Amino acid sequence: MLSWNTPDLTLRFVLDDGPVRATAVPTGSLAGDLPAGPVLVEVTAVGYGHLQSSQRHIDTILGRQLRYVSHEDSGRVLRIVQEDPESGLRVTSVFEAGAGVRAWTEASMVGERRLELTFLSSLVVGLASIDAELYSAANSWMAESRWSARSLRAESLADIVRDEHRHVARSRHAVTSTGSWSSGERLPVGVLVQSGTPSALGWQIEHNGGWHYELGECRYGGYLVLSGPTDQEHQWSVELTADQPLTTVPVSLVAGTDRDSAFAALTRQRRAVRQRRPIDARMPVVFNDFMNTLVGDPTTDKLLPLIDAAADVGADYFCIDAGWYADGDWWNTVGAWQPSMNRFPNGLGEVIDRIHARGMVPGLWLEPEVIGVRSPIAQELPDEAFLTRRGVRVAESGRYLLDLRSSGARKHLDETVDRLISEFGLGFFKFDNNTVTGPGTDKDGTSLGHGLLEHNRALLSWLDDLQARHPDLLIENCASGAMRMDYAILSRLHLQSTSDQEHPLLYASITAAAPAAVLPEQAGHWAYPITGTTREEFTFALVNGIPGRLYLAGHLNRMTPDELDLVRSALAAHRVVLEDLETLVPSWPLGLPQWTDEWVALCLTGPTVSYLTVWHRGAGPATVTLPLARSTVEPHFPADLGDWAHSWEEDSLTITTNASEPSARVLRLS
Repeated sequence: MLSWNTPDLTLRFVLDDGPVRATAVPTGSLAGDLPAGPVLVEVTAVGYGHLQSSQRHIDTILGRQLRYVSHEDSGRVLRIVQEDPESGLRVTSVFEAGAGVRAWTEASMVGERRLELTFLSSLVVGLASIDAELYSAANSWMAESRWSARSLRAESLADIVRDEHRHVARSRHAVTSTGSWSSGERLPVGVLVQSGTPSALGWQIEHNGGWHYELGECRYGGYLVLSGPTDQEHQWSVELTADQPLTTVPVSLVAGTDRDSAFAALTRQRRAVRQRRPIDARMPVVFNDFMNTLVGDPTTDKLLPLIDAAADVGADYFCIDAGWYADGDWWNTVGAWQPSMNRFPNGLGEVIDRIHARGMVPGLWLEPEVIGVRSPIAQELPDEAFLTRRGVRVAESGRYLLDLRSSGARKHLDETVDRLISEFGLGFFKFDNNTVTGPGTDKDGTSLGHGLLEHNRALLSWLDDLQARHPDLLIENCASGAMRMDYAILSRLHLQSTSDQEHPLLYASITAAAPAAVLPEQAGHWAYPITGTTREEFTFALVNGIPGRLYLAGHLNRMTPDELDLVRSALAAHRVVLEDLETLVPSWPLGLPQWTDEWVALCLTGPTVSYLTVWHRGAGPATVTLPLARSTVEPHFPADLGDWAHSWEEDSLTITTNASEPSARVLRLS
């Protein structure tokens, strides 16, 4: 038996004459009576399937044939080596300590043999029990981060009576994402809370493409499988030889005592895996001209007054969003990324110079991975530069999709980005991605899923090279809002757009739920107050941006002096939060927000100060009670509570609003 501990998580490995088995438990829990757990590595290949037919990714023949060879423990990194003498497969399970554990699998062949792999797990661990609640999230355009809880036993995994004459259950609860949007339908994050015991596990899959996780029950008890693309779900396979090894996508596993402590552990783990650069210490307020403002129609005349107004309220960066490169409909003509002379008669430089002159850093929106089918670049670049299937370019929504494995594609993007930075002195890009790839590309004879995996990894490599050349460049990650919100990309980039949602009342639940999937200091929440609305409506829109990274928009140049003063007040309150943001962890005193909840609450908690944001999305008067440790409460934004009041009774905070319309407040707890 081998136990490997982080402060919150313990992994127990059975090292005997069979395959290595693993169980995960919170550190310090009573683990003596736990089952041995499932095999640590599950793997299938052509000719090597499952011991019993099912759609589950456990009980694989190759996984059962693996045998322990050795392990090496450096303290921070544990490596466990196994081999299958029959097939020649050699696998190494790697565990890297952080706030939790980051894990992946390395596979190769011994000698001259080869295998066509169809599945390889990143991590398989046993669970104390599947009598538990699973927290997971649906995700879609303008309706991101919709969390829900389900009882695995009641809703997914039937309890089958087992004895020596009966088989174990073959059901599973599976969550899968396909294509190039890693969070296009589901978030690559889950938390499992055990019933009746102070025990919870959380995980995330750190890949910018297809992924899969499943929970189930086998003869060794409950199990959790985490993986990247598979043959069954993603049309993925790859030939494995001694000269062609494979490393799976990394995953992270954390532990806690309940839901919120598991999400807090995930927050600390994200900070541990993030590749933070010196420029990331700068957390600017970015004004963007898109939402509820120019909506893809920027011109010199429209931008200049916005630039002046954004500078006057205290924005640090100014990003010109979509449309700056096209005279009309730009969707299927993108790719050259040259400024429009019709929109900017004196050149885009006139606008950029104004941004510089007003003391702000300029930025541009760019969708680097696509070329419009009507773009001249589509004819200039060879087919080799694009994702193809059977030699034909993949085309979706009027766009071709660049293959970042291609030197021609990378050269085009490098020249584009370097030119824009050099010409305009840019310090910021909003990188968007609005077109999905489908299952992938079979170029160079790969399976569709493996071609996509290689492209996804090449995209990460391109981002790494870009930031190495431009260390002071900040990049926002966007994909039709948050359709690619994963920690393969977010371990590298500065900011994540949490939605394209334009309605402040709907954005409230997105803001509140986002820290379950993304670091508060990376969660870019739109704040786009609308001139002429009531003071409560105006305030509500600003509150949405404060507990994270406020992403400012709106027609500031049309606002009244009182409205502009309120914007300045919101930015000042936000900057105070920014001072603590990288030390805060989230919790939800009213539970993870549902899409239509009347009351929504998010608490960002730190060692000495916490920020409680509360939204009421109905008309008052109304009252809500939040279970919180008693503390001193001060209004943070707005500075005057107005029609809101609060009182304590032991460890319960009661909040009352008498506002006759939806309203929101940020409170400071100390």
